[in-house]
Amino acid sequence: MNKSYNNSFPAKSIFTTSNIVLANIGWAVLTLLYFLLFSAKVPLADGTESRAEWYVIGTNIFEALAYLSACVLCLRNWLSPQIVSGRNVWLSIGLGMLSYFVGGIIFGYTEIVLKEEPDVSVSDIFFVLNYLFLGAGMILAVTSRRINLEKWQWLIVLAIGMFGSLLAWWISMQQATSTELLVASLNWFYVVCDVLLLIIATTLLLAFWGGRVSQSWRMIAAAAFSLYIADMWFKFAQGPNYQSGEILEVFWVFSGVLFGMGAVLEYDASLRRSRRTSSRKRA
Repeated sequence: MNKSYNNSFPAKSIFTTSNIVLANIGWAVLTLLYFLLFSAKVPLADGTESRAEWYVIGTNIFEALAYLSACVLCLRNWLSPQIVSGRNVWLSIGLGMLSYFVGGIIFGYTEIVLKEEPDVSVSDIFFVLNYLFLGAGMILAVTSRRINLEKWQWLIVLAIGMFGSLLAWWISMQQATSTELLVASLNWFYVVCDVLLLIIATTLLLAFWGGRVSQSWRMIAAAAFSLYIADMWFKFAQGPNYQSGEILEVFWVFSGVLFGMGAVLEYDASLRRSRRTSSRKRA
């Protein structure tokens, strides 16, 4: 009898859609509180001010876990044959999340442990891969369906693209141009990729609006916007007195959280669609 009872009422997994979404929201809230409460600079003996090292370590941990979680959730979508937007879409985005995670770990190690701030480091290899994978995944999502936007929707895409480009151009003009070709090329690569992701994210947001997986792609679009905000702030704030941990850098964590939430919402929508299809076939 006990065996029959246990089979009739199997234990529920804690990794449900609602629990994962709540965990991501909780992580974002904790991150925001951490930045707000502890980002103040501490006076040093020489009269300068600096943020505590434990605070900078904490920001790296929040960011790393956000992107690692997003990577796992995206790769779960890749392994699911029912996924609506296509498995290759989520494989590319998942590899992008993994690349950003590895790049962030290397960047944090260079900054915190080695006490170095090079213009170009090994971490840039993984940040470049992140943009390439993310761009490929989002382009695959666009090309996997027919884009039939209204004229006013194309105007929105054009307006956001122009605004993003002008802001990126203005910020770039405020910075000293490096004489090293590699550094200058990387800087412009990041700027161009940020703007392109912004345009693609807006297109996806409008294209999927009201569809079966509209919620998931709203999260992906918000993630791309968050990445743009954090990157633009980082480029604007760079200088001889720059220190990691400024409040707007929280958007890097938000970006990872939102990519993860987009992945889990699409996974849930795909399973629901598969169940409905199976039910109709049995009927």
